[in-house]
Amino acid sequence: MTSTNAGSASGGSTGNVTARLPFPTAAARELGNAQLRANLHRATRTIRGKRERMVAELPDWEALRVAGAAVKDDVLARLPELLEEFEAAATAAGAQVHWARDAAEAGRVVTDLVRRTGVDQVVKIKSMATQEIGLNETLAAAGIEAIETDLAELIVQLADDTPSHILVPAIHYNRTQIREIFARRMPGVDLASLTDDPPALAEAARRHLRERFLSARVAISGANFAVARTGTLVVVESEGNGRMCLTLPETMISVVGVEKIVPTFQDLEIFLQLLPRSSTGERMNPYTSMWTGVTPGDGPQQLHIVLLDNGRADTLADPVGRQALRCIRCSACLNVCPVYERVGGHAYGSVYPGPIGAILSPQLTGPRAGANRTLPYASTLCGACFDACPVRIDIPQVLVHLRERGVDEVRRRPSAERAAMGAMSWVMRDRRRYAAALREACTVRKVRTVSSPRRSTS
Repeated sequence: MTSTNAGSASGGSTGNVTARLPFPTAAARELGNAQLRANLHRATRTIRGKRERMVAELPDWEALRVAGAAVKDDVLARLPELLEEFEAAATAAGAQVHWARDAAEAGRVVTDLVRRTGVDQVVKIKSMATQEIGLNETLAAAGIEAIETDLAELIVQLADDTPSHILVPAIHYNRTQIREIFARRMPGVDLASLTDDPPALAEAARRHLRERFLSARVAISGANFAVARTGTLVVVESEGNGRMCLTLPETMISVVGVEKIVPTFQDLEIFLQLLPRSSTGERMNPYTSMWTGVTPGDGPQQLHIVLLDNGRADTLADPVGRQALRCIRCSACLNVCPVYERVGGHAYGSVYPGPIGAILSPQLTGPRAGANRTLPYASTLCGACFDACPVRIDIPQVLVHLRERGVDEVRRRPSAERAAMGAMSWVMRDRRRYAAALREACTVRKVRTVSSPRRSTS
């Protein structure tokens, strides 16, 4: 990005975006888990059905998709100026804006901000950006405990596991498995009343989290959207845990990917129709929270916003691949993907699984892609992901583009075969060189014929 505040391009993402194993290896391992496949099939089928019913209600759904894509493309075309507009508006409203080139810098900024408050425990709203940068691990290394307050994130955290879905991080568990996790890992849980009935599990989580909410002085969030004109942050959620984090603590720290910007509230209106229908199959999110700066006597009295690059500037530079930055993290593409349904999110090795992860993760990691180079092949190219995407990201097009880029990188590597073919190309481009080479070849053949022993004719 050209913004003087944002600094130079990051040169590739750091954090929990790089796969440790090639996708074929990781997928083969996950395919052996029959319980995982059953859980995924049941959950994705349910979410797909709800989404289809909600989308069918809107006669202008396709027009909304086109509008959402147009707004996002406009944002990407003038991202530096919109980020500076957002920074100015947020600062004027009492927020403090920080810029982070990569995961390490973002982690340092957040850790320093928490240390200044003198606490050793924070509560968190579900956030893909903080997962991307490995914030929980960074805080833990500094002696600070980060408590996930989203129910699914809490399940994953108590299980010492990692999320496997963008929207439903614990989608790979069924309720019996969740009951076992709570019984084994949740402090103070009443084992006598704990069954695998969903209301009982939710009540156990509510009791566990209520104490944390009431004692928390610092909360950490991401943002679904950030309105440039007013400096407003927006979080949508289903449980109310986010609202608790946004009202009770004294300090709020929000880590926001730079692509989350929308120009105005009028633009936001489009996405507040697209997102809930595409993600949870609802007409609107149960909780839509918006906050602008600091209001004396109401809510957190310190608001810090960390604007995160972490490979996004490099992604923006690719005219084909940049459309991945339109993503609003609805996870609709995961729920229709036949590959994801069979192997789950862990096979992708990144916090961004499924079709969107297959195109976003390799671009964020850039030159350090490593095993991420195999992710663009984690697809049948059936096109279901494009049909489901509320902002019309042509995922199959980007997958093919990244495959081509990977092949080109291999071609550029030195090898004996390429050296030989290059020499032949140089010879054959000039008639005199080619004729000389033919004469030389004839001479060599004659010498070999004379020097080789004659075969017996008997």
